[in-house]
Amino acid sequence: MRVLVITNPQATSTSARERRVLANALGAHADLTVEETANRGHAAALACRAMREHVDVVISLGGDGTVNEVVNGVLTDGLHSHVPSVGIVPVGSTNVFARALGLPEDPVEATDELMEALRTGRRRLVSLGRADDRWFTFAAGVGFDAAVVGQVEKRRRKGRRSTHSLYVRTAVSEFFRSDRRHGPLTIDRPDGTSISGLHMAIVANTTPWTYFGSRPVTPTPDASFDEGLDLYARRSMRLGPILFGAAQIMRKGSHRDPGALVEHDLAGLRIRSSRPVPVQVDGDYIGEHTEIQFWSIPRAISMLV
Repeated sequence: MRVLVITNPQATSTSARERRVLANALGAHADLTVEETANRGHAAALACRAMREHVDVVISLGGDGTVNEVVNGVLTDGLHSHVPSVGIVPVGSTNVFARALGLPEDPVEATDELMEALRTGRRRLVSLGRADDRWFTFAAGVGFDAAVVGQVEKRRRKGRRSTHSLYVRTAVSEFFRSDRRHGPLTIDRPDGTSISGLHMAIVANTTPWTYFGSRPVTPTPDASFDEGLDLYARRSMRLGPILFGAAQIMRKGSHRDPGALVEHDLAGLRIRSSRPVPVQVDGDYIGEHTEIQFWSIPRAISMLV
């Protein structure tokens, strides 16, 4: 079995030595190659090359951004018989996709699980989302949350660490500088109906959307890898409804929020905007758009779990 491990030197929760030890441990059950990323997009290029060279498994040793690149890389040519299986050793700051799959949060324990999956051939077919030509594993965002992601990325390029407090401070700043009166978004549903005047949207492939420490944040509590996409959109961005909505999505189970639109198990949807708005996929800012199409792709990727 040929295995490529793609390791991100910018991963926030491990040292270079720890990442090297974890990667080498995986070689016990495979013909192993280890590659380190040098810049944004490099993981996708390495994964694409591995797919075209018929490598059996590509393992992401990094955070959600590295996983997203690996998935996009192995699916560069679409769904076909030579797409490698994907494994994850989660060493990022949040690791939403890995945790949603039920993988251990500890990298050493996750490596043990991955070695067992390699030894036994244990796999799980997982559905993915697409935002235009970009695959996503757990969620995409349009509007406010994408603006926060974009601002955090700018601060990280200046040397700031990715922490929960950085996201909270950035979110508060972005909230008070945004236009909270006029919602620019229109959602076009698969049945041909539309809803306008929305301020932001989260398109989810699973739940939770993210974590605040160990606490899951669940705007779409019924989302699942085994169904279509779920939608959470804000009708109101006034302070009172936002605080109520934030309290609701921090709760376990279902919730009721008159300031939000929540829809379940959609095959696809389109989001249009009256002005360019930020978009993110799996926590990766991809610029401003005025229209973006989303699809659910069932059983799109084979994951080692």
